[in-house]
Amino acid sequence: MQIASMTGFARSEGSVETISWAWELRSVNGRGLELRFRLPGGLDALEPKLRELAGTRLKRGNVTANLTLRREEAARISVDHAALDQALHLALQLAARIPGAPAPRAEALLALPGILRSAAPADAGETQKQLEAALAEAVQHGFAQALEGMVTARLGEGARIGAVLSAQLDEITALCTQAAGEAADQPAAQRARMLETVQSLLREVPALPEERIAQEVALLAAKSDVREELDRLSAHLEAARGLLAEGANIGRRFDFLVQEFNREANTLCSKSASVALTATGLRLKATIEQLREQVQNIE
Repeated sequence: MQIASMTGFARSEGSVETISWAWELRSVNGRGLELRFRLPGGLDALEPKLRELAGTRLKRGNVTANLTLRREEAARISVDHAALDQALHLALQLAARIPGAPAPRAEALLALPGILRSAAPADAGETQKQLEAALAEAVQHGFAQALEGMVTARLGEGARIGAVLSAQLDEITALCTQAAGEAADQPAAQRARMLETVQSLLREVPALPEERIAQEVALLAAKSDVREELDRLSAHLEAARGLLAEGANIGRRFDFLVQEFNREANTLCSKSASVALTATGLRLKATIEQLREQVQNIE
């Protein structure tokens, strides 16, 4: 299964007799699947079928589907024979009264107002119904084509995002390994440092038993141990790679997992007792934020 992005664009177009149509589908990030259709009047009844079809191919994203129509009606005209006869009779009478006047020309007569008029065929109603049915079928097929085109575009973008995510997980793995090395001696070093400080204070003002002081120091040192956070980060990395391998419809789960990444990185930084570990922790947080930004784009 492949990773799919939530962003994509596709277009399809065609014509039925004198009507040209064009679909444009655009998709951006969204928490769920939200479909917005913009259909010309008379085709609104198609929306439920189109929504159902889109729901079988898409799981998340804000999708806008826009259908435009352009009509190029051929003019149908007829001659008003009564008006033509009257105009011809008047033209002939006038020509007879003017010596040498040429006979009236046909194109001049047809150009007179009222001679030509638009006309609809006798079966215009039935023809219109057939045209509407053919148009509805064509735009549904065109929507399916555009939808497949957008799915392909989203998969292509998803493949690129998947490569970026894999590289970011590799970087997080390397930073965790570096942090483990920097934190290996942190509890012992912090324990020794705190014992030295407390002992110097006790020499001046002995107020507590040394055994009690040692217990408190041991507790503070344990709190500075980041091995638990690194172990959980390792587990999260394994889960993230499992999601990448799974591919389809992983966006929500991956987003939640990145929140867990960030929680462990924050705790690691708060427990850090060295400049080097803090610097690594901050780089880890920055990389996790980059990971989160990419995850926001996948379905």
